[in-house]
Amino acid sequence: MDLNYTEEEVAFRDAVRSFLKTQLPEEIARKGAEARPLTKADYDLWHSRLNEAGYLAGSWPKKFGGAEWSAVQKHIFEEESALAHAPRIVPFGVAMLAPVLQAFGSKEQQDYYLPRILSGEDWWCQGYSEPGAGSDLASLKTRAVREGDHYIVNGQKTWTTLGQYANKIFCLVRTGTEGKPQEGISFLLIDMDTPGIEVRPIILIDGVHEVNEVWFTDVKVPVENLVGKENEGWTYAKYLLTHERTGIAGVGFATAGLQSLKRIAKTEMQNGRPLAEDPFFAARLARIEIDLMAMATFNLRTVAGADAGKAPGAESSMLKVRGSILRQQINDLARRAIGPWAQPFVSEQLEGNLYHPGPDHAARATNTYLNNRKISIYGGSNEVQRGIITKAILGL
Repeated sequence: MDLNYTEEEVAFRDAVRSFLKTQLPEEIARKGAEARPLTKADYDLWHSRLNEAGYLAGSWPKKFGGAEWSAVQKHIFEEESALAHAPRIVPFGVAMLAPVLQAFGSKEQQDYYLPRILSGEDWWCQGYSEPGAGSDLASLKTRAVREGDHYIVNGQKTWTTLGQYANKIFCLVRTGTEGKPQEGISFLLIDMDTPGIEVRPIILIDGVHEVNEVWFTDVKVPVENLVGKENEGWTYAKYLLTHERTGIAGVGFATAGLQSLKRIAKTEMQNGRPLAEDPFFAARLARIEIDLMAMATFNLRTVAGADAGKAPGAESSMLKVRGSILRQQINDLARRAIGPWAQPFVSEQLEGNLYHPGPDHAARATNTYLNNRKISIYGGSNEVQRGIITKAILGL
């Protein structure tokens, strides 16, 4: 298999690089490089520029306003964006709900919601996880009872990423109790301004308000907001998760993190010489780089296979597990390289004071390390992915 880019793919990569160089605001790129939180205005601005250039919905079918990128083009865009420290496209509307609507939604839902996702008029969040129903999502308890032309929703969702900015939420709700737990789940679209919805912040260990819990108390949802058929939401949820896991290996983010780690290793001194020259540190750094090169090669093989019509199976789970481990190893080694300067100083950062008594690269090293502990959980925990790999490859 030839893993080199074609002339067309090289031209696409060059166009993406040019776009990022001219259109990515310096302040937003600086925040990305320093792992500082982005504001809603930052996300909205980048969303708008991507949409104007045709890069927002590159993977969508053309009939829905997309560019029908190949898997390789999508990989190139994500890798170049990460290396430029561009914000990750907020995935909930563009990359998660939109494919579900395109595959299972009614014509009315497609015509109404898809243009609003592109324009940024609607900001979606995801209502999947619940207390006691995370990796075991089928055990969810949020109920939706039909009364006439509405559903009445009661329950709780948690770990709702960026829900404080959202005006819409797509939810898995229980509408039936017969048969297996998966058979009684439906997929609802809910307006966050509906009476009875309360969003409560969850402050993470790194001091950032990124996730939330969302409470539903007698929330009335029109029946036409049901996607597909009642009690068949589990099918749509699994379809959505295949899109969530696309590119979840994070090769671009890992590559950018490794570049930053190398710069730190050349700056930090130990016994009068750069840390990069310490044989023990250099060996750990080399091991990570070798593993990253191997994963990047496997990732290219997988996306090339996808372009050839081979749907990724266990490969996506393998990439998810390895990618999350590598990114966490990079974060851990960076924190160790920086040493005592890597303390988080959360209180000062929460107050908007970016002062820290150490080098610039130390400011959020611990915050990044702590925040990225979650990447081995979201999109299906690594333990769940290992189970998928075992069943798919070993047949156990």
